[in-house]
Amino acid sequence: MTKEAQKNVAAVEVEEKVEEKKEEKDQSNKYELTLENLFKAGVHFGHKKSRWNPKMEKYIFGVRGGVHIINLEKTLEMFKIALDFISEIVKKGENVMLVGTKKQVKELVKAVGQKAEIPYVNERWIGGTFTNFKVISKRTGHYLENKENLEKGRLAHLTKFEKMKLAKELEKIEEKMGGLIGMKNLPAAIFVLDICKDELAVKEAKKAGIKIIGLVDTNTNPELIDFPIPANDDAFSSLSYILGVFLKEVLKAKKEKPVTAGK
Repeated sequence: MTKEAQKNVAAVEVEEKVEEKKEEKDQSNKYELTLENLFKAGVHFGHKKSRWNPKMEKYIFGVRGGVHIINLEKTLEMFKIALDFISEIVKKGENVMLVGTKKQVKELVKAVGQKAEIPYVNERWIGGTFTNFKVISKRTGHYLENKENLEKGRLAHLTKFEKMKLAKELEKIEEKMGGLIGMKNLPAAIFVLDICKDELAVKEAKKAGIKIIGLVDTNTNPELIDFPIPANDDAFSSLSYILGVFLKEVLKAKKEKPVTAGK
């Protein structure tokens, strides 16, 4: 390669790195927790006035076109409190479980859970996930053990049909419990995107003494959870922004986590 060609390659590499840094900065700014970003994401849109829960009154700014408008100053305040708590937990080496089973957000919940390396539930809540954790652990342990055995050819004694049957069984476990596989202990907290739809998760967390962080739309009871965040829990724009802020905080806390944490 000529010196001129080498210079051109070096210049291209520098430009690519600059673009990467710019993209990272843009993403970081996109998920900054600000009133402007909350407004842009439509976090302030609540439900129709006729569907409201009176216990949400202190978080409501007013009514527009028959729809309750959430006070974003309250959202900002409550979200910051929740994020501080999440950060504290993660820095201790403990886990926060993400729960979001609405159709429009299932894939995003999975992506965030995997990126943050935290347990998550994006399919129907399995009764006993917290209150009967030993059974859940046994099931996920069965999955991990047999998946490894299949991959490493340790099941030579099984027939081809038996191996296929086992593979299908493991596939079903992964589909229903994929976000719980590898969870050795109960989480210190759960972050629930819809406390009405996933009320069973909220009830089990309460029984197990697990702190509950959750979005509270204008039709919910904020008193049911420990860290309510007044927000639109239906629109994808709202949920994706909130999850982006959450992911950013978890990843930041993991970087700052002391080496001795969790040992």
